[in-house]
Amino acid sequence: MSSVSPALPVVLSPANAAQRERHFWPAVWALGVGSFAIGTGEFVIMGLLPEVATDLHVTIPEAGHVITSYALGVVVGAPVLAVLAANWPRRALLIALMALFAAGNFASAAAPGYVAMIFMRLLTGLPHGTYFGVAALMAASLAPANRRASAVGLVMSGLTSATLVGVPLAAWLGQHLGWRAAFVLVGGIAALACVLIRRGVPDVAAAHGASPLRELHALAQPQVWLTLGIAAIGFGGMFAVFSYIKPLLTEVTGLSVDAVPLVLALFGVGMVVGNLVGARLADKALMRTIGGLLAWSVVVLAAIPFTAPWVAAICVNVFLLGTVVAIGPALQIRLMDTAGHAQTLAAALNHSAFNTANALGAWLGGVAIAGGLGWTSTGWVGVVLSLGGLAVFAASLWLQRRMRARGQAHA
Repeated sequence: MSSVSPALPVVLSPANAAQRERHFWPAVWALGVGSFAIGTGEFVIMGLLPEVATDLHVTIPEAGHVITSYALGVVVGAPVLAVLAANWPRRALLIALMALFAAGNFASAAAPGYVAMIFMRLLTGLPHGTYFGVAALMAASLAPANRRASAVGLVMSGLTSATLVGVPLAAWLGQHLGWRAAFVLVGGIAALACVLIRRGVPDVAAAHGASPLRELHALAQPQVWLTLGIAAIGFGGMFAVFSYIKPLLTEVTGLSVDAVPLVLALFGVGMVVGNLVGARLADKALMRTIGGLLAWSVVVLAAIPFTAPWVAAICVNVFLLGTVVAIGPALQIRLMDTAGHAQTLAAALNHSAFNTANALGAWLGGVAIAGGLGWTSTGWVGVVLSLGGLAVFAASLWLQRRMRARGQAHA
């Protein structure tokens, strides 16, 4: 097959490697713009809460529920949309998901009140997890077998780079033209992504025999649940610290409020570096990378209480904290390998797990602070969560070896 017909979806296979290679970079670029839009839209609200609260006549904590509603949309939308759209052609599904995200942001910009805003952010979060899951599957299918994690990392780099470019730009726009302008910008980027996906992503059919029922079979795989557990627990440590990084920097380190964004930029740089390096490592040794990065997380988080009083030390530690996201592409590939024929649901659930980690880490960190343990106690909370992730990882390895031994015994 020499070309891809818009009217007839195809299945890309090793037999048409040249076709996959031709589509790889245009597709990754288009999918990366989509992830950039989602990353910008997810995080920009955190810097505009005072403006949102004032305009909607609510308190800042009440405005924070806007963030919670988006996260709830991610957790709910990922499995539901992945199952309902299991047999959709992949490009059509990606465009539909990004169009829904664009519409949600435009609607958020026009929200007339607090309740409407809560609902619009919930709606906007629905396509988040499924988009990243399907985009990861598409990128991996276009890459050579030994570069799948790197392909996923390239798509995810749009999300990590959003913390460096998209969020500051949208926040600046929101502060000068009003918070609604920030969501218009995000909607515009998402609309651009729809056009780029239509042009750059091949029209690939869903896997043969794909159906909602078959996707639900992923939930019967113990390794799928264990991998999701690694993400939901082990990755929560980073959020335990980062959720309270601003008061830690001002109250413990003694930095001025104006200096905090500069330190947070180091976190964004760490995310970009960690995402790319982690993807490369996962291509070489997937399981070693997952275990090694969980151990790395323990070291980075344990250092927080000791580096927090010193400006130079905490700056380095915040950068290293960002590198913990390196585990993302590795876990995505692990889910693909363990889900069997239920690839879409498993890949989408990865982002539900990461949002669960966000909620779990922030909650437990808050419990420690409220209990009078101080701002640096979030580092120890993070260590406990990372060790929990390592325990789940160990259980996954044990089960894998047991199943392998059982298979050899029956051979």
